[in-house]
Amino acid sequence: MIHVLISGCNGRMGQEVAKQVENTEGMSIFAGFDKIDTGDNKFSVFTNLKDLTDKPDVIIDFSIPEATFEILQYASKNKIPVVIATTGFTDKDLDKINEYSTVIPIFKSANMSYEINLMAKIVSQMAPLLKDSDIEIIETHHNRKIDAPSGTALLLADSINNSLDNCMTYEYDRHSKREKRNKKEIGIHSIRGGNVVGKHTVAFYSNDEYFEITHDVSSRSVFAKGAVKAAEFLVHKNPGMYNMNSMF
Repeated sequence: MIHVLISGCNGRMGQEVAKQVENTEGMSIFAGFDKIDTGDNKFSVFTNLKDLTDKPDVIIDFSIPEATFEILQYASKNKIPVVIATTGFTDKDLDKINEYSTVIPIFKSANMSYEINLMAKIVSQMAPLLKDSDIEIIETHHNRKIDAPSGTALLLADSINNSLDNCMTYEYDRHSKREKRNKKEIGIHSIRGGNVVGKHTVAFYSNDEYFEITHDVSSRSVFAKGAVKAAEFLVHKNPGMYNMNSMF
């Protein structure tokens, strides 16, 4: 039996992960971790990791960067694998996460959907074939999402940029500019509204035609299922950094 600690258990994704763990054979919820205990969960919720008297087999983290580093500190001390599905990290944060991966196994993905990772692979293959095109990425999420652009938009941009020898720059705001578009930029745009789970479009614009590929999510369960699969994959791995490509 794999015992799972859910970080960010009170959030929408934390609740989805709890449902998936409960419905997955060979897994159980060890406890939850969040800033408050609402009393609404069927499992124990801790607001301080020091109060844990036993330790889980793996941690699934859908929280905020500050909480993720609390989890990583606890996990590294106790040699517990961590699945990080949180987004909004700075470059400095990512360097710290890489340091932790020398001590414990870490599975990190900006998006736990298999199909969005397949999309990243597809656009990375398309970009060199459409290298003269203007590339734009548009991401849409619900009005409660606090980071912009989304981690998935950056995942897509990085996939494209890597396939083009990292010669592209990212443009987030043209409002303050009075100049024509640079051919070596990827435009990244964020839309926030309503209850949209997640929609990402990558568009390649040439002078006479354009091509778009879009991934649209209708249920948060997609991400929860991916996170649970990642936890199953990670639980017996050696220290290191893992991602969706590692699993598939």
